[in-house]
Amino acid sequence: MPRDTSPLAALPSVDRLLGHQAAEVLVQASGRTAVTDAVRRALTAVREELLAGGTPEITESGLLDRVAGELRVRAQPSLRPVFNLTGTVLHTNLGRAQLPPEAIEAMSAAARAPTNIEFDLGTGKRGDRDEHLEAALCRLTGAEAATVVTNNAAAVLLVLNTLALRKEVPTSRGELIEIGGSFRMPDIMQRSGCRLREVGTTNRVHLADFADAIGPKTGLVMKVHTSNYEVVGFTAGVPEQELSALCRDRGVPFVVDLGSGTLVDLERYGLPHEPTPADALANGADVVTFSGDKLLGGPQAGIIVGRADLIKAIRRNPLKRALRVDKLTTAALGAVLDLYADPDRLGERLPVIRLLSRPAQDIHALAERLLPAMRSAVHGVASADVIECDSQVGSGALPTRTIKSAGLAVRPVASRGKGKILQRISAAFRALPMPVIGRIQDDAFLLDCRCLEDESAFEAQLKGLAACWNETS
Repeated sequence: MPRDTSPLAALPSVDRLLGHQAAEVLVQASGRTAVTDAVRRALTAVREELLAGGTPEITESGLLDRVAGELRVRAQPSLRPVFNLTGTVLHTNLGRAQLPPEAIEAMSAAARAPTNIEFDLGTGKRGDRDEHLEAALCRLTGAEAATVVTNNAAAVLLVLNTLALRKEVPTSRGELIEIGGSFRMPDIMQRSGCRLREVGTTNRVHLADFADAIGPKTGLVMKVHTSNYEVVGFTAGVPEQELSALCRDRGVPFVVDLGSGTLVDLERYGLPHEPTPADALANGADVVTFSGDKLLGGPQAGIIVGRADLIKAIRRNPLKRALRVDKLTTAALGAVLDLYADPDRLGERLPVIRLLSRPAQDIHALAERLLPAMRSAVHGVASADVIECDSQVGSGALPTRTIKSAGLAVRPVASRGKGKILQRISAAFRALPMPVIGRIQDDAFLLDCRCLEDESAFEAQLKGLAACWNETS
């Protein structure tokens, strides 16, 4: 019989490839099961390419190079650090606040060994995980008590479910917010088991509106800080002091949801004022909820502070266990709260404050230093220039305020097909060992340098941009 000379017949078997010396090296690094599976996938893919009329590499060394490449890709973790050069400091899709070294070290220590997360070392009996954070939160906010859950949405849900189950919650129509991921306050209220009672109009609400809304079916009155938008023009609102006085007179709790809460007056660091939990409590709020991973600068958490009797009831809710934080979050948040004990150095030690208050002239100087390397990296494909730009806080904080910044604008050299070229440039930056995330704006790929602190690491990997460009072409 004539010998089969088709490329398919030339493909080595799985066993033959696994017996190759190069395969043994891969087995040592990745394990036999992973390598065997990768070999089978590679052979299947090559067969399909050959049947489709392609000319893939079919030598043993070539196939094993293919296997090695796949194993390298699969070995990369799905969750990876990136350079955030979007101009949004608290970028929800990029993990919001960067943690300070103290928090990272505290998490590492808690992860390495058992901890007394719910163990009282003094009595030798079961403890409460809130005890590790409550004293600091009360000191920083002026609250009588505090508890912590997984995020601020959970905090709002827990408060409503505890204090207003099957009851009405009067809330200004102009404060029924929606934030990223289609989170809507009315939906959270419904899921919590209470009934929303809208008060006033979109742009105006008066104390009399709340007075008319409060009755026997009222569980609490809620005021929501519209941290991600502002209503301007012909508007009217009810000050917290007046609303809290009304609630005390009617005997119902007054709850304030701050969303992106900060524990300090941001004006101290040259930033616009944002209301604090201490402000809300001083104005008469009974309970205040806010986030831990936004302007506070800590890990993802929802913080509830306020009257001791109400916090006690909230802790007793069975949902509290489902929403509680673990020892790593407790450790990180505790370390961040400790930094607030030294406000004079907070601007240096807490990344979110440091990045937001970074002087524009320092950022401009950084961009100028990076410009030669950037121009060399994109030569022949695009130009690069230093530009003035505006950063934003992000995560719904100070939505109408921007911060003067500077960065690099990468513009395609070609005059046609700029949109596609910009997408390829963006993809090439994302394909770097430590992905670089920027934004496309005004016919350019913009890299805002406000959040760039590891200058040397960023510049060093620009040399590999050409290879990434070829891969994405």
